[in-house]
Amino acid sequence: MSRIVSVVGARPQFVKLAPIAQAARAAGIDHRIVHTGQHYDPLLSDVFFSDLGIPAPDVHLGIGSGTHGQQTGAMLAELDGVLADLEPDTVLVYGDTNSTLAATLSAVKQHMHVTHLEAGLRSFNRRMPEEHNRVLTDHAADLLLAPTHVAAEHLRDEGLAGRTVVVGDVMTDVLFATRDRVLREGAGLVPQWGLGAEGYYLATIHRADNTDNPTRLAEIVEALAAADAPVILLAHPRVAARAREAGIDLTRGALRARDPLAYPDLVRAALGARGIVTDSGGLQKEAFLLRVPCTTVRDETEWVETVDLGWNVLAHTGPQILAGLTRPRPTDVSATPYGDGRAAGRVIEAIELHL
Repeated sequence: MSRIVSVVGARPQFVKLAPIAQAARAAGIDHRIVHTGQHYDPLLSDVFFSDLGIPAPDVHLGIGSGTHGQQTGAMLAELDGVLADLEPDTVLVYGDTNSTLAATLSAVKQHMHVTHLEAGLRSFNRRMPEEHNRVLTDHAADLLLAPTHVAAEHLRDEGLAGRTVVVGDVMTDVLFATRDRVLREGAGLVPQWGLGAEGYYLATIHRADNTDNPTRLAEIVEALAAADAPVILLAHPRVAARAREAGIDLTRGALRARDPLAYPDLVRAALGARGIVTDSGGLQKEAFLLRVPCTTVRDETEWVETVDLGWNVLAHTGPQILAGLTRPRPTDVSATPYGDGRAAGRVIEAIELHL
């Protein structure tokens, strides 16, 4: 029996882990989970395991916050021994976080097989720490599981076609399952927010380029506060701290700051929204899959299909953000660039075949 060790540490990785854990269990795979503790707030961590039915981690490193170097180094120091003890046939890493890079480095230095899920994404913006993490991971890993054909083309261009398998996007798996569950259960979240008939927009802003510069953060907040309907900002603890340090009020005008939501509630809130404004890669894609118009506060995106199909626009300035929010609803499309909701089974099949 193969042993797969999944290393995760941040909210998008927990979402991707859920269908993988289920598919591994169905296939009789020995699947172990290591949680680095990169996201340490319960609303960003523990609640995802319970809400998505993920088994409790076999190991929890409890690393917590810090600079990129501090966080990655602390993970490396702990992962060397943990991975040696677990003796994996492959170390499965997810996405593009510091947890992804740390687990990859620890594994390859110990001559362990590494599988990268969500390989081949590229923003081509080297200012983003995520871009460094994903490029370094792809070039070190043994098996590259691409979510889309565009991602596979990026890997081919970098000479990595021989390690690449297109499996679809596992986030589609869990999103569709959660969407169906939410629709069966009905609404119930929006009344808690005391919103009127005009509806609302849903927002998340967390990337360093948008939050670490007080002038930039103030520009985004000013735009959201001027929207034509309430904007519910799900404020990551780090964003709330940056705003306090800069003296920026996250609840004024149309803008209303709220705590992050458990994943089913996030999907419920997205389904009810007039539009979504975000700098999150995952939420851009989730908005497209739910057919909710999205405005992305970045100059580029890895998920180019969402833009090409008209459901996502890139915005940098305050006026661009407002224009994105209030644009007409895009034309419905039937395209399925992110798969059919059955990617996790193909992930397990690809790993077993490669091993």
